[in-house]
This record gives sequence, structure tokens and C-alpha cells, in this order.
Amino acid sequence: MTARSVSITFAGSGGAGVMTAGNMLLDAAGRAGWYAYMTRSSGAQIRGGEAAAMMRLSTSPVQSHDDHFDVLVAIDWQNVGRFSAEIPMTSDGLVLGDPDGGDFPEQIGAKGARRADIPFKKMAKEIEGGRPNMIALGAVAGLVGLPEDAVLGVVRDSLAKKGAAALTASEASVRAGMAFAAGLPPCPRLATAQGQSERLWSITGNEAAGLGAVRGGIRFVAAYPITPGTEVLEWLAPNLAKLGGVLVQAEDELASINQIIGASYAGVPSLTATSGPGLALMTESLGLAVASETPITVVNVMRGGPSTGIPVKSEQSDLNIALYGLHGDAPHLVVAPNSLADCAFSTQWAVHLADGLQTAAIVLSDQSLGQSRATIAPPADPGFRAIRLMPEGEAAERYRRYTDTASGVSPMAVPGMKGYQYTADGLEHNEYGTPSSGAADHSAQLDKRLRKLALHEYGEHWADIEGDGDIAVLTWGSTTGPVREALERFRASGGRARLVSIRLISPVRPEQLAAALDGVARVLVVEQSHGAQFHRYLRAHYDLPGSVRAFHRPGPLPIRPSEIFRQLADWS
Repeated sequence: MTARSVSITFAGSGGAGVMTAGNMLLDAAGRAGWYAYMTRSSGAQIRGGEAAAMMRLSTSPVQSHDDHFDVLVAIDWQNVGRFSAEIPMTSDGLVLGDPDGGDFPEQIGAKGARRADIPFKKMAKEIEGGRPNMIALGAVAGLVGLPEDAVLGVVRDSLAKKGAAALTASEASVRAGMAFAAGLPPCPRLATAQGQSERLWSITGNEAAGLGAVRGGIRFVAAYPITPGTEVLEWLAPNLAKLGGVLVQAEDELASINQIIGASYAGVPSLTATSGPGLALMTESLGLAVASETPITVVNVMRGGPSTGIPVKSEQSDLNIALYGLHGDAPHLVVAPNSLADCAFSTQWAVHLADGLQTAAIVLSDQSLGQSRATIAPPADPGFRAIRLMPEGEAAERYRRYTDTASGVSPMAVPGMKGYQYTADGLEHNEYGTPSSGAADHSAQLDKRLRKLALHEYGEHWADIEGDGDIAVLTWGSTTGPVREALERFRASGGRARLVSIRLISPVRPEQLAAALDGVARVLVVEQSHGAQFHRYLRAHYDLPGSVRAFHRPGPLPIRPSEIFRQLADWS
């Protein structure tokens, strides 16, 4: 039987090649003209442990997982049971595993799915240099109807540097797996692809964020590696160098943010990337950037918290610290991408806004977006660039760096401009930058820093608004994907509802949201946090119409489209 999408999980012990097989299957799907979406899951250990590549192949673009998985392939059974809650299956599902791969987990057996054996290790031994994960790749490709030439093409591209022997062994392993699949119980197969292969990219959200950063003009990055944000830095390091930029691995997060403040003060658009624990360390210096009106961008790829929390799982629980974590009155920008491709757009927009408004911008991504990989249409370049207002000509009088303009944005000189010397630090100051504790100066500068954010025209980019009806779903970030799919199902069943996915979290846009919710009688707020942080934020800053419900829960379990659909169906 053919299907619109097929959901597959590769699982096994760390080092078994699970992620390699998943990435190759995703790339092969893109080469064949299908769309694909893959998330990764693992234990918190640095090496070893368990790993799972969870993916969905589809004939149309997808932004989230489905409600259940059709196929689970375990290269071995070491600790795979730990993923049981993350791999929902029905009795129609198919579990494939090696009878010599360890004890079959009770948690997996309890799902009631069909079961079949593949002797991965034995088959691999029969091929010189054979690899169980390549046999698994071939078996899944055969099950779902992926063309052999697409799979082997990706294998050749991926392993060309490994040498002829490794390539020959992997090709033989893939073919052996595809041949074995012919005798396996059937599973859904994808319909023939529509020839999209020439325009699809294979990219992660973290890579897309890096792309948006360099497109926006970022040329200096300082950062300290941290899961799950490290891949932003890994992508930026070589690509910045190609553009004449520089990436510095600092000794810690405090050094990282202070270095980008210094680089930006010198006139170079600058960025750092981190996750929740790192953002917590950066908050004092974020205040320095706000007070000194030095533009910087911080990409925060959220993970489960608090403290060290769950480094390898996703959660939207850094919202409060991003909004309120700075001491004093420190207005700044908080921008949230709502899809993997939108990581490029939102990061580029944030860089543009930070430099244009001379303030700090936080980009709130998360593990579900950042470390997921998908085949997507190449993200368009919206043209946003880091352009800051600078003084022109020689200074005619003493330079007032913080002059109280109507827009709140003042010309910002860079070191070396004749006559434009000024003091920039964390102390309150007058228009010249001279430290001042006077009430009038403090009030004027507070008003100025708030006014420039409040008066700026952000255009239609503040949110994505789709559909109509008297029910609205308000959401943000990675939860937008399952909400979009739930709304598609709801409309297909005859319901009417609209989506409002807020991209500009701060500053608030009360007039724009009121217009987006015109005619709405019921509002459903969807998020992934234990404390309903987004719901509480909305209720504090917006006048939400009619009846309001909150659907929220913490990670690590993703929100499924069916959960949102049931909420809508029950309400209507």
C-alpha cells in the first residue's frame, strides 16, 4: 500500500552507526525527490550508550513527526528500551531486530507491533568489511520503496574518502539489505516522487541558523561548545573563514559574550551560540550590551532544564530567562524560529534588528529544531543585513553618542573615527556617555532604550498567521510544526481554525495580535514547558479574547499532531 508519509526509527548502541544510516536514508530520499525530516535522540553520556535516528519520509514537506512510527529497526537492543516512550507504535507497526543483538526489550514488545528478525551481524560477516548499519539502510530502503540508485549514490558520495574497499563493502551491504527486505512483512510504501530532487537541501536547524547569521553580515563569532548548540559553531567555523570572518573558541560563556561585545563595539557584526546553562552565565553581559547599546546576537538552542537538565532532549523552558533574566529594566529582542528552514530566516532577521536597533537579540531555537535534519527547498535570502546608523563627516562638536533621538536610535561611531571618542560601559550615562547617577539622565536613557524597540516597524514578520475561523491556536518555536499538521487534519474534517505562530516574542505587539485574533472566540495556547511559560506570558501582556485553554507539557516527549487535533475536535 502507498502512503503520503512513512515513519522510521533506527536504534542501537552508541557507535553502531545509527545516525549514519539515518542521515544517508534522509539524503537518499531527497535525491529521489521525497521530503524527509529526522530528529536524533541519545543518552546524556559523552560516548557510547544508546542512540536513535527518528525520521519521517514524505511526498510533501513535513515539519514534525507523525503520531506513530511504522518501522523500528534495532541494529542491536542495547538500551533501546529507553526510547520506548519516544517511539509510539501500533499493532500495524513493524519491529525489525537482530536475534543476536541482545535481549528483546519488554517495553518494545508491549507495543504489540509485528516483529521480524534480520541477522545484521551474521550478514555483515558474510561480506568482507560489511557493516550492519548499511544492511539496515538497505533493508529499510527496500521496505519503503526507495530506489536503489538513490541509496547507492548517497553511499558513494558519503564514503568516497574512505577508500575503494570500504565503498565496495558498503554497497554490497546495502544490496544485501534490500534483497532481504523482499521477504519481510510489508509496511507502507511511499508513492512515486514528483521529481523534486534538484531543488532540495539536506540541512539541520543549527546549520540553517549559521547560514542566516552569515547572510545577515555576521563576521565575528566567539563561543564555548555546548549541547545542543555546538553544531552552529561547527558550521560557522569554516564558512566564516571563507568570507574573511573569524570564529574564536573562548574559554567559557562569559568570555564568549564579552568578546562579541568588544568586536561589535569595534564595528563588526558579532554573534555567539549557546544553550540554557550558557545563557544563564551570559545575562550580566547581555545587560552590558543593552546599556551600552552595542548590537549582539545570541543564538540559544534550548534543552531540558533546569541546571544541567537533559542536554540531548528538547524543551521550550528557557523562555522566561530570555525574557526576564536580565537585571534592571533592560529591553531587548527575543526572536523564535518556528521551523527548521525558519532558523535561517529568523537568525538573519535578528542580526539585522540587533544592528539596526543597537541592542541585544536572543534567538530562541531548541534541540528539536537545531539538531533535526530535513530535506527542504533552499531557504530564500530575504535580504536582511546588519546595517547600523553611523555618524557622517568630521565631528562638528563634542560627540553625543547617546543623543536622545525621536526614534531612540543614535549614530554609533567606531574606534578611529576622528572626533567621535566616547565612553561605553555598564554605568548609566548622559547623552555623551559620561557616567551619571542623575534621575533625569537615567529616566531619559531608559525611555530611549525602550522607545527604539517599541516604535520600530517590524512588518509582517512578527508572526506567521494562517487560516481563519473562530478558533485560534497560539504557539511558538518548534511546536508550530505539529500544530500546523493538526490544523490541516482539522480543516480536512470540516473544522475551521487559524494559526498564529509568534516569531517576535519581545517586544510585544498587542495591536497586531488583536488584529490577528479578530473574530476569535476560543484560543488554544500550545507549548513545551512544564510551567506554561508562554501561556503566562501571553496572559500578562495581551488581552486574549473569549475562552482560553493551555496545552503544555515539558520535554523530552514531542507534542504529536493528534494531541492538538483532539483538543480542537473536543472544543468544536
